[in-house]
Amino acid sequence: MTNHIPHIAIIGAGLGGLVLARVLHVHGIAAIVYEAEASADARTQGGMLDIHDYNGQLALKDAGLFDKFQEIIHAGGEASRVLDQNGVVLYEDSDDGEGSRPEVPRGELRRILIESLPADTIRWGHKVTAVASLGGGQHQVTFANGYSVITDLLVGADGAWSKVRPLVSEAKPEYVGTSFIETYLFDSDTRHTASAEAVGAGAMYALAPGKGIVAHREPNGVLHTYVELTKSKEWFDSIDFADSATALALVANEFDSWSPALTALITDGETNPVLRPIYKLPADHRWERVAGVTLLGDAAHLMSPSGEGANLAMFDGAELAKAIVANPGDLEKALSIYEQDLFPRSAEEAVESEVVLDMCVGANAPQSLVDFFNGVSTNKPSEKMAPKHG
Repeated sequence: MTNHIPHIAIIGAGLGGLVLARVLHVHGIAAIVYEAEASADARTQGGMLDIHDYNGQLALKDAGLFDKFQEIIHAGGEASRVLDQNGVVLYEDSDDGEGSRPEVPRGELRRILIESLPADTIRWGHKVTAVASLGGGQHQVTFANGYSVITDLLVGADGAWSKVRPLVSEAKPEYVGTSFIETYLFDSDTRHTASAEAVGAGAMYALAPGKGIVAHREPNGVLHTYVELTKSKEWFDSIDFADSATALALVANEFDSWSPALTALITDGETNPVLRPIYKLPADHRWERVAGVTLLGDAAHLMSPSGEGANLAMFDGAELAKAIVANPGDLEKALSIYEQDLFPRSAEEAVESEVVLDMCVGANAPQSLVDFFNGVSTNKPSEKMAPKHG
């Protein structure tokens, strides 16, 4: 069955795609979001996000959702500390409630966006299997469920392995040499007290060259851990992460002699460990204008985690929507304006993300991160950046 959709088709119901749909909706412009997941609750949505006043918060204001965003802020979550491998605190900054990067649960932020859209905006269970150009700015998108649509404007908001990206670019994500292993501890203040004390009130970074244990405190005593290891893909492929106990033990071996309060964040993990290899697109990724299609978020500018990914995706979505609103009846002009600003913005952030990763697992870790937080680093990203994962 093929339907002609005379408006915008957004592939992917992540934060960027949802902000795009919401801002368009605010201005009376219809869009349909096609999402591969079966429902909004098909999987967990990651951990805490620090939402920045210069991009993510602006997008939420454009979406008319800033008040609801403020309702889900995790008080105290902006606190941060850097430890050495013995658990000694090298740097600490408390959250006085006056910061410009409040922390919120990603899942709650996504819920707010989903609930702000008309019920029929998101088409769940639509996994893209093929995308083809029909000429004249139209594209046909085919889904695994047998459904297909013809679009007048196709927006790839479908992440690292975007099915839409090949329409405009031959670039493919490349492994950066570092992977994260994600685990959780629950009810930490009573069941994992030493680890809870080590993590503190917000984000904790225990780092060394080539490795690190990073954890965020989430609401209700949850500790969300990202183990960082600079290893080859083959090293990780040799580990059976379906065998949780063995996998976690092998990962913990890389932190032999580290403080037990830190290694317990690995060995005591209460969820199956999730391997997350880190990929990136070229920092200067861009494409020539292709009629009727564009990208946002990781589909456009995949980069190492630096605290900017979700913020950039939301800002992309809002800026694209505003360009469309400002140019009624001229989608190509809107896309040209959007991409003209997108490319330098994302290139700058991509370069800075590489510096952030080096601060965390490079040769001078953890001192490089301490110097950054103290404002004395000579090789650092702009002061707006901070190495948050989510």
